[in-house]
Amino acid sequence: MSFSDLKKSSRNSISDLTAQADKINKKSESYKDDRFWKPELDKSSNGYAVIRFLPAPEGEDLPWARLFSHGFQGVGGWYIENSRTTLGEKDPVSEMNTLLWNSGTESDKDIARKRKRRLNYISNILVVSDPANPQNEGKVFLYKYGKKIFDKINEAMSPEFEDETPINPFDFWKGANFKLKVRKVAGYINYDKSEFESSSELLGGDDEGLETLWKKQYSLTEFTDPSNFKSYDELKTKLNTVVGTDIRVTEGGVSNTTAADEDMEDSKYATTPSDNSNESDSGSGDGDALSYFEKLANDDD
Repeated sequence: MSFSDLKKSSRNSISDLTAQADKINKKSESYKDDRFWKPELDKSSNGYAVIRFLPAPEGEDLPWARLFSHGFQGVGGWYIENSRTTLGEKDPVSEMNTLLWNSGTESDKDIARKRKRRLNYISNILVVSDPANPQNEGKVFLYKYGKKIFDKINEAMSPEFEDETPINPFDFWKGANFKLKVRKVAGYINYDKSEFESSSELLGGDDEGLETLWKKQYSLTEFTDPSNFKSYDELKTKLNTVVGTDIRVTEGGVSNTTAADEDMEDSKYATTPSDNSNESDSGSGDGDALSYFEKLANDDD
């Protein structure tokens, strides 16, 4: 291009560059999955909503998908990957954590803790009440949650005391709404006050309405489909790049404000113990962190 051509094209350069910038911005936002819902928190990190867990989608056996992942930073960048332990297979990070933990030194155990597995579940839900975003009410979403909320589901299905009636939270007719109460306690997101209401029929037991709702649910098996996981060798290569030559060097891990999502009872793949000193759940802070980290990982690829 000659200088005269450059001068002639200058009048269009801003619009051309703006168009290209818009493309980049749209691409950078593409990691957001609008199928997922999460409670909106106020400035004090408090939030409230009522949701209803829905049964297994048509043609599937379970009303949840169970996922393990790793998220930490090393000298070679971020490692944000699904763990193959989700599939019941060996994973290079769990193997490395085993070596670190079995060394017997506290510094190595600290590194293993920073790199430990994060545990999440995904279920279909109906948003019954969402004061912060009422436009979500009556709609079906996917909801990612951690061990704390899954424990409450288990407690509802298998109550501790004889005078408590078991509830299947995922049942259309005999399930129960879940009051999601989010607080910040001692600097950590906390879900302890969340609870199930009494058992009730969803949509008043209207079979036609329930069938329509059921058919709106999203597949859960895609999240544990082996095609969505990198191979062991690919993960090993990525891990070696991130960690470098010294497996004891790490720059940090995913924010510990949601430590309950981290499953350290991983005796089959690593011998690190459970560390639930600051348990909470992934419905807010950790979801944001993981989404951001996933974006970074995608940008690096």
